Amino acid sequence: MRQSRLSVTAADAEATEAVGTALAAALPAGTHGLLVTLGGELGAGKTTLARAMLRHWGVTGTVRSPTYTLVEPYESDGRSILHFDLYRLVGPTELEALGYRELRASGTLSLLEWPERGGDAVGPPDIACEIAWQGDGRRLDFASGSEAGRAWLAALQAQPSMRGLIETTEGLKED
Repeated sequence: MRQSRLSVTAADAEATEAVGTALAAALPAGTHGLLVTLGGELGAGKTTLARAMLRHWGVTGTVRSPTYTLVEPYESDGRSILHFDLYRLVGPTELEALGYRELRASGTLSLLEWPERGGDAVGPPDIACEIAWQGDGRRLDFASGSEAGRAWLAALQAQPSMRGLIETTEGLKED
């Protein structure tokens, strides 16, 4: 499988939210069970991106980082979504004890922060996003890990909201 990559620069937290909204809007219709991993330093914007995605998909009420609960389930518009935060995990065995494999097998869309804490037990993501500080803003590097992820990134790049609000620093590239 060819891997696609897309890098964007978000000037601030609001721009990071705009990227999350655009990413959620770009999700190809009828896709289920996809995994998006969100990596980056503490405070870089992982939860901001996930929250914007959840809001776009119709989740209302409080959306917080599941740092202490480890996973928060959401239901909206007929879509089941799991938001994981593995920051507090010591290693992959704790991910197994959480019932991760069974939760993922349920076909829900999963947003997973701190994937490195789960090691190989996390499995291959459809989209991996690394968020890094870049001055006062952030650089978001996306990579596809599946054909569904490639299609999703292509749809993200085509989103009209990506023009103007977000400076695309690299177009979609295939490895």
